Amino acid sequence: MSQAVKQNDALGTTNRGNPCESGLCTLCSADCKGKCETWLSSLLGRKLLYPRQFGDITAGSANIVAQGVGYHALRIQGYAYGAHGLDGRLSTSADDRVFPNVEITSTFGATEKIPCRLPIMTGALGSTPIAAKYWDSFAIGAALCGFPIVVGENVVGIDRQAVIEKGRTTSAPELDRRIQTFQRYHDGYGAVIVQMNVEDTRNGVAEYIMDKHGDEVVMELKWGQGAKDIGGEIQVSDLEYACFLKERGYLVDPDPTDPLVRKAFEQGAITSFARHSRLGGTDLDASEAVREAFMGEVARLRSLGYRRISLKTGAYGMEALAMAIRFAADARLDLLTIDGAGGGTGMSPWNMMDHWGVPSLPLHAKTYEYCRILEARGITPPDISLAGGFAREDHIFKALALCAPYTKLVCMGRAPMIPGFLGSNIEGVFKPERRSAVFGHWEKLPSSVENVGSRPEEIFAGWEAVRDKVGAQEMDKIPFGAVAMYGYADKLGCGLQQFMAGARKFSIDELERADLMAANRETSEATGIPYMTDAGADRALAILQG
Repeated sequence: MSQAVKQNDALGTTNRGNPCESGLCTLCSADCKGKCETWLSSLLGRKLLYPRQFGDITAGSANIVAQGVGYHALRIQGYAYGAHGLDGRLSTSADDRVFPNVEITSTFGATEKIPCRLPIMTGALGSTPIAAKYWDSFAIGAALCGFPIVVGENVVGIDRQAVIEKGRTTSAPELDRRIQTFQRYHDGYGAVIVQMNVEDTRNGVAEYIMDKHGDEVVMELKWGQGAKDIGGEIQVSDLEYACFLKERGYLVDPDPTDPLVRKAFEQGAITSFARHSRLGGTDLDASEAVREAFMGEVARLRSLGYRRISLKTGAYGMEALAMAIRFAADARLDLLTIDGAGGGTGMSPWNMMDHWGVPSLPLHAKTYEYCRILEARGITPPDISLAGGFAREDHIFKALALCAPYTKLVCMGRAPMIPGFLGSNIEGVFKPERRSAVFGHWEKLPSSVENVGSRPEEIFAGWEAVRDKVGAQEMDKIPFGAVAMYGYADKLGCGLQQFMAGARKFSIDELERADLMAANRETSEATGIPYMTDAGADRALAILQG
């Protein structure tokens, strides 16, 4: 149950549509003129951590009693003493116990650790047109910020220019572009992860990547996602393109080769077609068979030369969750992303999004329980990334602490796309000759942006930091969407540091479940996190009775 509000007067933010638990609108539009918290933080950066109009106002919390089970019903602990995680890095004097000294870098990987400047990653940005159009902003922004970005499924299969012959891809220009865009600005932090589903496997995408790009790419096997429990979909409005996709081997609905459908399309009664992917594992009937097939595919990828392999799974029930964790542990995978229901999508059946699967918080709570069971048996659990409706710094803290020490990253799907949209719209205003190339929707700045500034250097809090990082000459090649991403990441990082400093945890690996408390009994029962007046009660009584 969401506790999100439509307007936040303290921050000066508002949602265009109905907000979901992440704080994003249920429907996030690329042409939006603002201004939800993520939208505005893309411009203002860390300034948006604080109430507006300092010096003229006072602000009071709008906190209400949390109802229902969800991340909104977890609260973050703060402590009156201590400083964990400074040893060997800084002293524990008061001068060093300040939030900028909180270390928020993270690593993931079974053997070769991949460092990340922020403990976040993007969701899978695959075959939807919105991922392709704004890829430069997304990928360059992720590379500059130093966190992983995921190329989603079907990028090769839907590419008209890709050459696929007898199950082997020999040319894939769109996939090449996506990988190379990130790698151009990659400085050792983060990674590009490429997701592979049934069609990608049939098309020989893994073989192509290894031949063309080598083993720096992390290959991700896909079991599912939180938004839906069927294969990936896109919508196309071009009849001939729909026929092309069917010829490529996809399910296209309705069938564009059906004479009746073609007639209805010509008459305007049918205006688009949905391309669907196949379900995985349909020829398997037991977990033992799934394990054998999974281990075989991991072995095949390793035989191709892949050093790093990950797995993405969705909001399935407890059996599938246990299989994902155990198989990933036994295969020594580098990362397991677990996506709960309640996350986002580019295209999914709406009622399926609302009514299928296990919501994020209970699914993630069980993730911790199952990892503990494996560890008690002497089996090292995989590094975990949690996904499913995250957008703010408090979300990051809660997810990292809930499954500590197993959670290394928090996967954020829709939220990091917003800076790309916003920056592209602003770039189109200042560079009208580039408007179509950057997919800008505006001819002039809306008042929501003019209130921030009138020049790019004034509008984007991250402008000078990015310029300093890439140099003045290269700055002309950086999309405004990537600059906006830098501002958003700065706000997330600074906000996370502040929460962690208050919890007296000065490095990510010091976070623990005890840093959380449940705001209602129902959430306590679902997660095993103590209710807020029960958390630490034994120590409180010891003080009173001592």
